[in-house]
Amino acid sequence: SKCYFNKLSQEGRIDPKDYTFSGLKDETVGRLPGKVAGQQFVIQDCENCSIYIFDHSATITVDDCINCQIFLGPIKGSVFFRDCKDCKCIVACQQFRTRDCRKLEVFLCCATQPIIESSTGMKFGCFQYYYPELALQFKDAGLSIFNNIWSNIHDFTPVSGENNWGLLPENAVVQDYVPLPSSEELKAVRISTDATRSIIPITRGQRQKSSDESCLAVFFAGDYTTANARKLIDEMTGKGFQLVQTKEVSMKAEDAHRVFQQCASEFIPLLEKGPVVALEFDGDGAVEGCQSTINDVFSGTKIFVSESKASASQDVDNFYNFADMQMGM
Repeated sequence: SKCYFNKLSQEGRIDPKDYTFSGLKDETVGRLPGKVAGQQFVIQDCENCSIYIFDHSATITVDDCINCQIFLGPIKGSVFFRDCKDCKCIVACQQFRTRDCRKLEVFLCCATQPIIESSTGMKFGCFQYYYPELALQFKDAGLSIFNNIWSNIHDFTPVSGENNWGLLPENAVVQDYVPLPSSEELKAVRISTDATRSIIPITRGQRQKSSDESCLAVFFAGDYTTANARKLIDEMTGKGFQLVQTKEVSMKAEDAHRVFQQCASEFIPLLEKGPVVALEFDGDGAVEGCQSTINDVFSGTKIFVSESKASASQDVDNFYNFADMQMGM
């Protein structure tokens, strides 16, 4: 009947009000997994609020917010903070940008170089968060958990002699910045902020390295690539080595020659299955530690690992020179 069709067309329509938080004060608000489902979202004119978007979205703008705590699940495109101050955020996105902001503290996962403009007192740390739906939300947003250049900030408007941004302390506790939600509705989300459970591997990024010894390990595409990479990270960090950076990227035969050199022919057939996942570890004895872990834990899996301390730094440089070109950095 006619009414039936009318009802359907109305249900199918997107009401922007459902995708907006505007003019709120002293409130805790949010959206549960499945409720944003890849739409764009707007947050504006909020003060002293706790705001949680536990879902993936297309883009998010955050304007004129003061003293808010904000969690933004995976954003397929860009997040843009404008005219915000004294906010603490946890954000995962393809592109991150701020303009005219003051004192934002951000635990960030960003696939491209984060950009700040006319902003001061900005502090960044590595995204650290878990809830059961989050891994699939990263996939739905087309983001790789291994592509996170959170600490490589580009300041569009640098001021000579001043630094507009820095890194959060390494031991910063996520919940001290963005507490877990207090409202009944949002408590349904099963969150962990434990570093070992984080969906995004915690990387050192641009932080000072503890050693001049690095090691590159590269996993090839297959059913267990992600699980294997995570397992190696757990094993290595458990032994006291540090994860510097990670990267997921597609390689061609000529790239393999450049990166894997004399071992290339062994790995080239594996490249057709999909992108590789590369991990860079740091610490005295990292190469030997990585080799022995791979022999113990991954017998039978083909993995590239640096051969010696001497060749490792070259491996790392070769790989990241290739990957940065590939990703248009």
